Amino acid sequence: MTPERAPRIAVGPERDPRFERAVAAGGGVCCRLEDAPDALVWTAGPQNFPEALPASVRWVQLPSAGVEYWLSQGVVKAHPRVTWTSAAGAYSAAVAEHALLLLLAGVRALPAHLAATSWAPESLAPAVGTLRGATVGIVGAGGVGRALIPMLAALGAHTLAVTRSGRPVPGAVETFPVERIDELWPLADHFVISATATRDVETLVGATELTAMKSTAWVVNVSHGELVDTDALVAALRSGAIGGAGLDVTDPEPLPDDHPLWTLPNAVITPHDSNPPPLRIPAYLEHVTENVTRFASGLVPIGVVDPSAGY
Repeated sequence: MTPERAPRIAVGPERDPRFERAVAAGGGVCCRLEDAPDALVWTAGPQNFPEALPASVRWVQLPSAGVEYWLSQGVVKAHPRVTWTSAAGAYSAAVAEHALLLLLAGVRALPAHLAATSWAPESLAPAVGTLRGATVGIVGAGGVGRALIPMLAALGAHTLAVTRSGRPVPGAVETFPVERIDELWPLADHFVISATATRDVETLVGATELTAMKSTAWVVNVSHGELVDTDALVAALRSGAIGGAGLDVTDPEPLPDDHPLWTLPNAVITPHDSNPPPLRIPAYLEHVTENVTRFASGLVPIGVVDPSAGY
């Protein structure tokens, strides 16, 4: 984009003054999609995304951090000349905060406290633990995992990270490449699953992994339900093979009303709301402003999608 002309950016599928202000704050000028914009900021899902884009569009900003559904629906493939960016990183702090909530709820025996109907602290004492001095394994130390590490550190916990490459993650005691993930399960006291799921989703936590964990371990999943084998998890929770599970995502999802996870005392379930609209929209607005600023300045935007990698 030349310095003489501000980028023309459309907001879709409908006009939204909040996003138009975010575009303007980044140095862009809003216009309609039919008026040959340079870029498109999308605020909805892929279901009603235009089959054809104006030839002028060179960049599309998507509202989700994960893009597997956009890829599986063929939306990105249909426009190969366009640079696509996700909202990766925009929601990391909110999701990390929720992961910490679920982990603390389990370690501090909050489900048992909430279920209690009488004042009997001595009966709950054996189940109450602490994160101080504990080691938490973060499987998938991307935006969410990296945001979680300082939160855990503030409580005195240590972290072991798992990434695809194994390159050191700031704040983690040690970082494992995914090929060495099996070393993690007996080492850590608790686990947070925040890995990216690609189109070829593979289960990361099954019966073998659960058996390798400590009997007091809590497993928190804020990523994708398919990454944890639900049947194996239910069996482990029932037998006491692990301490418990905190799940913001499940497989299947939505979780059926009669599913056994609902009645297990060592399971904490939230309905995929670690990033609810009151938090998500302001975060996405900030992300839009930042990427419009970068686009207008000729810089690489945040969250460029790599279709071949699946994210």
